[in-house]
Amino acid sequence: MKKNYSTLVLSLISIFSFSQTVQLQSFGPSFSSPVEMVHAGDSRLFVVEQGGIIRILNQNGTVNATPFIDISSNVLSSGEQGLLGLAFAPNYTATGRFYVNYINNSGNTVISRFSVSADPDIANTSETILLTITQPFTNHNGGKLAFGPDGYLYISTGDGGSGGDPGNRAQNTNELLGKMLRIDVSGSTYTIPTTNPFSLSGGAPEVYAIGLRNPWKFSFDGFNGDLWVADVGQGAYEEINKVNGSGVPGGNYGWRCYEGINHDYNNSGSCPAFASTISPVAEYDHSGGKCSITGGYIYRGTTYPDFIGKYFFADYCSNEIGLLTGSGTSWSLALQTPNITQSWTSFGEDVNGELYIIGGGNVYKISDPNLSVSENEIHSFKMYPNPSNGMVMLDFGSYFTEIKSIAIITIQGKTLKNISSVKTQAITFSTDTFAKGLYFVEITSNNNTQSIKKLIIN
Repeated sequence: MKKNYSTLVLSLISIFSFSQTVQLQSFGPSFSSPVEMVHAGDSRLFVVEQGGIIRILNQNGTVNATPFIDISSNVLSSGEQGLLGLAFAPNYTATGRFYVNYINNSGNTVISRFSVSADPDIANTSETILLTITQPFTNHNGGKLAFGPDGYLYISTGDGGSGGDPGNRAQNTNELLGKMLRIDVSGSTYTIPTTNPFSLSGGAPEVYAIGLRNPWKFSFDGFNGDLWVADVGQGAYEEINKVNGSGVPGGNYGWRCYEGINHDYNNSGSCPAFASTISPVAEYDHSGGKCSITGGYIYRGTTYPDFIGKYFFADYCSNEIGLLTGSGTSWSLALQTPNITQSWTSFGEDVNGELYIIGGGNVYKISDPNLSVSENEIHSFKMYPNPSNGMVMLDFGSYFTEIKSIAIITIQGKTLKNISSVKTQAITFSTDTFAKGLYFVEITSNNNTQSIKKLIIN
């Protein structure tokens, strides 16, 4: 049995009512089986369709007529298979490189690199395959890609499928399945980070962490670099795992021997002692129709203060959205049914840290309804183009009369521009005199609530 730390009692993760609710707002048209959405460091959102197409969703809710890329001829899309992951290189502006995770026509996982063309909205179709992983079954493919704060590419893989990990692959350090992988893709192919636990011996050098069942989604907290992994359960429990930003690689998250916080699953064969595995920070069972966790993000936006620092997740079957709140070993988990219900397949985060959720072919923006109508509109103001090449427009709609002031602030905290009177719903100002870099646009309402968005000037 996995160690039951005294501080990790069930009362800390019991299901209770939200102190605040989650409101969803429809954002953009429908997509064909969307499974992922990421940004590339600018205002665009890239929506991954399971069939093998990536489309650009703009901040005004429109979708570009021409896909960013179409690799559907390379992709086997059936059940849990398809184009599953997308990650843009940290230096995408300079290199134009991005990476995808998909199931090929032979049923195996492929990690490939592509690059953008001279048109920033269209990618080249030439492909560099970096890694291929044989899949014994069609399910439990993981599929997420993301760059960590260390600049390395992290890849989640499921245990190979079927049920109960019959090949005991998640605990086998020589297997790439049931793992979190970490590779350095800064070169022409890929290399192994020297700090990977098996970089020299003892297992596959790509392996970063072991003992995962089907980590469908994971994310990094932009504030402290923590890695959050939502691992889909076998049939009784769903779990949320956290790797501290300064954590040591090589952690064992227990599957197939253990699942959840304090539950044996299958201890036959060579299983590690429970004390040497890492318990999730939270779990929930399958009561109320729950069945499969969809992991999200720690909210680090500025529009909804009550959400800051909370981890968002959802359940695919119960259509609920959940929040995880806490720190250290004290966590509280709660789920609720939002105003719109879908089978939730993914979350998305934009360049400003605002969150979205995907379900039923649609994208929804997450908001806090406890703000008043005018506050909601103020916090949701449109700013474009972003990045700016000389001019920026702020559009507040009909709620411009609620604006007290607008300030443009450097990352050092110096106010470069202050507008104290807003007389129209949209204002435009020049950024020609500003140096290239990151700035903050601070909006203060008449009742002194504030919203801050990031502005990039090229």
